[in-house]
Amino acid sequence: MARRPAHELAGSADEVEAQFYDALQKGDLERLMALWADDDEIVCVHPGGMRLVGPAAIRAGFAAIFANGGVPAEPEQVHRLAMLGGALHHLVERITARGERGQVEQGFVLATNVYVKTGLGWRIAAHHASPAMPDEAQALALAASAEGPSTLH
Repeated sequence: MARRPAHELAGSADEVEAQFYDALQKGDLERLMALWADDDEIVCVHPGGMRLVGPAAIRAGFAAIFANGGVPAEPEQVHRLAMLGGALHHLVERITARGERGQVEQGFVLATNVYVKTGLGWRIAAHHASPAMPDEAQALALAASAEGPSTLH
């Protein structure tokens, strides 16, 4: 897996998260994988999917997803918990796509992202995403328009 030099890495968990969602939207596997921690215990769970442990499994999971193009996921309602050497963000991913008849459709995914500060900068240690329940979707849509980002301490 290609690693970026330390001077090219983000200076905060927020910057890594922004790069993650940009790479996800563009289907850029190399850029996305460069954001993960260099550890065999990193983990990713895609909505409705199995637990993928380690860089090879995570790469294979995203490669399969990107075979259909990028994922139009927009992070919203981000809540942050900062700690020494780490950060936990839980948020809603709004997925907007065109349906079979060209209509705009939206779905919501509940995600938790865990970041660790390494000698090479901030990296992703875990990404866990689950589909929002159908009755949650309307509440999430309403809340997204009324609530901005927040930080928990």
